[in-house]
Amino acid sequence: MLQAIALTRQFGQHKALCALDLHVGPGEIFCLLGPNGAGKTTTINCFLGFVQPDSGQALVNGINVQQHREQARKHIAYIPETVMLYPYLSGLENLVFFHALTGMHHSRQELLEYLLRAGLQEDAVHRRVGGYSKGMRQKVGIAIATAKQAAVLLLDEPTSGLDPAASNEFSVLLQRFSNEGRAVLMATHDLYRAREVASRIGIMKHGRLLTVMDAADVDHYALESIYMEHMTAAR
Repeated sequence: MLQAIALTRQFGQHKALCALDLHVGPGEIFCLLGPNGAGKTTTINCFLGFVQPDSGQALVNGINVQQHREQARKHIAYIPETVMLYPYLSGLENLVFFHALTGMHHSRQELLEYLLRAGLQEDAVHRRVGGYSKGMRQKVGIAIATAKQAAVLLLDEPTSGLDPAASNEFSVLLQRFSNEGRAVLMATHDLYRAREVASRIGIMKHGRLLTVMDAADVDHYALESIYMEHMTAAR
């Protein structure tokens, strides 16, 4: 569902991506780990068509993003670190508005069900988003993404700033997406969460994908050791 082929991007003197090769299949959760500046967000932005690579290709369901950006985006739902919503609208009203932009047609009741399945409490769906916690806003973002029924989910630090309970709820939702056959690419700093939810884990540094491993092959301690070894090694 997602494929990067020799993806390269440079900003001035900074090489954000260096011939990145990556693939994520249906039902797979691929977590990208790495420090700030490693290239995680640039990778996601190339798949979204926000950033044009200097060379290489980003493919979504076989569609070249650079050549057919709008067609590729139809297969994608994106959840950023901070979900931007209209604070004076309710959770349901935000979902109705953003869902209308996709051109799809769900009833108001169906959209309400998406919010509830995303974990938003029933007594919150009609309250203004301005009073929501970050975790509640993330749940509206999840509902927006899942109502689109996209085959691919791109997540950029989605659990940053969430409390442990909200993070655990998010992990359960990710597993459900995987069981539904969606491909998930998640950039994160959270080694523990990556180990809990991922099918495969990749470690990035200086725009390079240094290693990829099956999450089932490492425990939390081994993952931390491998990560720190790569972070402290010479470039």
